[in-house]
Amino acid sequence: MARKLFGTDGIRGVAGEYPLDPPSVHAVGRALGLWCLRQHRGSSSIGNVLVGMDTRESGGWIAAELASGLARVGVPVRFAGLITTPGVAYLTRTGDFVAGVMISASHNPFQDNGIKIFGHSGYKLPDATEHALEEEIFSLIEDGAMPPAFPLVVEEQLDQRYLDYLASTVSHALHGMTVVVDCGHGAASHLAAALLERLGARVHSVGCAPNGRNINLDCGVLHVELLARTVEETGAGAGFAFDGDADRCIAVAASGKIVDGDHVMLVCARDLLHRNQLNGNGHGPVVVATVMSNLGLEKALAGNGVGLVRTPVGDKYVLEEMLRRDAPLGGEQSGHIIFLKHATTGDGLLTALTLLDIMASTGKSLDELTSSMNVYPQKLVNVRVQVRRPLEELDAVRREIRAAESELGVEGRVLVRFSGTEPLARVMVEGPAMEVVETLTGRIAAAIRAELCA
Repeated sequence: MARKLFGTDGIRGVAGEYPLDPPSVHAVGRALGLWCLRQHRGSSSIGNVLVGMDTRESGGWIAAELASGLARVGVPVRFAGLITTPGVAYLTRTGDFVAGVMISASHNPFQDNGIKIFGHSGYKLPDATEHALEEEIFSLIEDGAMPPAFPLVVEEQLDQRYLDYLASTVSHALHGMTVVVDCGHGAASHLAAALLERLGARVHSVGCAPNGRNINLDCGVLHVELLARTVEETGAGAGFAFDGDADRCIAVAASGKIVDGDHVMLVCARDLLHRNQLNGNGHGPVVVATVMSNLGLEKALAGNGVGLVRTPVGDKYVLEEMLRRDAPLGGEQSGHIIFLKHATTGDGLLTALTLLDIMASTGKSLDELTSSMNVYPQKLVNVRVQVRRPLEELDAVRREIRAAESELGVEGRVLVRFSGTEPLARVMVEGPAMEVVETLTGRIAAAIRAELCA
């Protein structure tokens, strides 16, 4: 059955509006608390729920309402304050937490927010569990009256435990490296420079002055031009941009070249292959990515004897396939990279550290490490839609897709899908020439507008 509240990355919407209005958030807390109690049925201790948030101005009251709902059913809360999504996942799986909650809308603007829930394993909840929670949330919203929001006190040492762990994953000191970080005025703003400087790097920081409303604004992974400009101005060896909750990372090489998630997976796959650590469950070396990853990645991996397995868009689907295959590396072109040995979710800080570690061990720059990947021209168009109808019901859209696939043949790909978090239809076309790609993308997008935007 389709879920009504949870998308591909938790519950997301405009802060203060349904489903992120106070009664709904309180109901989410109560429903989660009841689920936690069921997990500990027969145990003498209930277990805590960890709550963290990014820098949006709405994060504080959402955390307080959520905690109030949890407390209402007797589930204790510990508050990490400002921390990254992978930080919440790590602390949840290594501490005395029955669940963890991250309050963030990731790369969305400050008006939006979201609720991401992790089980004690550090993994996001399965679809079936989210569906069961939804049914309980709906019944509790109808219950009416709420007690006052629960007061929260930040436990300062929690984020330091997370940084200690990240530092332990690095094999080489970063002395002599000059690095730029752009934290998108988000959750990594007080963490990234501290971590890299601790390991010996010289760090220039931009996008690290959050005010509650500037998260992702003209900076971070969606606007890497600021990072590229700063790398050039400072003469840095590399730069790293993160999104609002820092589960994504996009890098910039010294030349100004953008190093996206596909490039990162290629570099890391070759490193793991060199160390004989890329084999999964006996079926040869493989990397898991989504349907959005470039053909260039697939061909470059194949040249190294590595297979590429594609999943639907969403890091949770990448993770599910990685677990099924016991594959150590997977991710998304957008910068979600999962290192299964170290993390249960994409981690932007871990991604940056891993790339720097490879640079230190090989003595090669990011430009050198990524030079062999031939990127196929790719165009992505987002069409804001008023209604969603199954694509198979849209005859004009289907005709344009078939025509594009016929024209491209084996030298290109066409992908049309609805966003899991926004009212958008996403059209991606990939092929040998940008002129062809842009023409075909425009035709499909126009057909969608004619059918769904009138």
